Amino acid sequence: MSIVTPGVIPASVLLADAPPAWLGHWTAFAAALTPGDLPEPVVARTKLVLLDCLGVMAAGMQEPEMVALVARLASRRPGRAPAIGTGARLDARDAALANGAAGTMLELDEGNQYARGHPAIHVVPAVLAAAQETGASGADVLMAIALGYEIGARIGIASKLRVSMHPHGTWGTVGAALAVAKLHGADAAAIGQAIGIASSLGLSTSRRTMLEGATVRNTYAGFSNQLGLTAWDLAASGFMAERDGIGTVYGHVIADEFQPAAMVEDLGQRWEIARNYFKRHAACRYTHGALDALAQIVREAGGALDPEAVLKIEVDTYVWAAQLDHPLPPTMLAAKFSLPFALATTLINGAATVQAFRDGARTDTAILALAGRVDVREDPALTAQLPGLRPARVAVTLADGRRLTAEVLTNRGDTEDPYTPAEVQEKFQDLGGPVWSPERLAAITAAVAGLERADSLTALLDLVA
Repeated sequence: MSIVTPGVIPASVLLADAPPAWLGHWTAFAAALTPGDLPEPVVARTKLVLLDCLGVMAAGMQEPEMVALVARLASRRPGRAPAIGTGARLDARDAALANGAAGTMLELDEGNQYARGHPAIHVVPAVLAAAQETGASGADVLMAIALGYEIGARIGIASKLRVSMHPHGTWGTVGAALAVAKLHGADAAAIGQAIGIASSLGLSTSRRTMLEGATVRNTYAGFSNQLGLTAWDLAASGFMAERDGIGTVYGHVIADEFQPAAMVEDLGQRWEIARNYFKRHAACRYTHGALDALAQIVREAGGALDPEAVLKIEVDTYVWAAQLDHPLPPTMLAAKFSLPFALATTLINGAATVQAFRDGARTDTAILALAGRVDVREDPALTAQLPGLRPARVAVTLADGRRLTAEVLTNRGDTEDPYTPAEVQEKFQDLGGPVWSPERLAAITAAVAGLERADSLTALLDLVA
């Protein structure tokens, strides 16, 4: 058997080739984009996304793991970049890691249903760090967030990750790299190198981490932000990317298909950040349809149900949600990825709040007993409605013989049933309340609302630090 491999086309020949058409289109678009090119609804949504990220990062920073991590990083490499809501200042790369990890700790970060992931938390921490280094204006920051969000989300749309992969820590790295490159004033060629390098730097993320509650999963987004900053440093230093690294990685390595046409369809006209979703339930989004249906049942039953009178809860939903059927989650993260637990703790506590998934809830015998009476099933007809819809049917059987049912097609907060800006701001107040004073909360909200008029990000970063 021969061990000789086919010859590799020399780099000099490859360099003479033009990049794929979609990539050339993208780099030219990104290089030419100015803040004035963003439609007003995109600017408004980007500001709302930024405010939401600041809230979830500040709240996540209060978790014990984050408190310990920030203390370790601050003792080794103090810097100027804020670890949001802690009072600590870190090296820019460490801040990007910590802020990204904090933003996913509570499972409340925004996302994009078409990309099947969470683009903003992979981009915003890197932008905050880079903006401080470059002295970027508020308008430039909003442009960079929208642009990084766009390419990350579109890779998620154009590819289909292997089912064993977790989407965190993958295409978000490319989004962070593009946003950072843009803030540094990169031209089309440099942008191409930065995003090409970033395509090779994604993590080998395991989907099982979320099912087992392995909290290393919460660091994936943080590493994407850190690696996005690094990708730009590498590109600016002369390191070279594969000619079509994105096409290779997302077409052959961690995904089985890549559709270049999806990368440029309506580019500059349809903005992915403008069709994102926000979350109020502090649990995996796959649970939200069933939680919304349960809320409807409770409302129609008069506003309350006696948990002890519930004989069983049946859930029919799509495949990804049906996987979340473990009734005895071992950690807070695992609890957020358990439909039986999420439904039980919501019914008993009144809402899927942060507190409803903490250790006290996970050892509550009433919650655990009710979770054991929840049956979760996949309905292939509901799976077929992905990704545009996220349907669920819930039936609650009571001891008096009644069977209460509800069905939803979309999650509350999705593009089809969005939260209002006021509701997203209320969420920010709820999450930021334990961290900042009412006066500071109001100042942060005002600073984000007027960010496009700010000469720099200094005032906002001082407020959230």
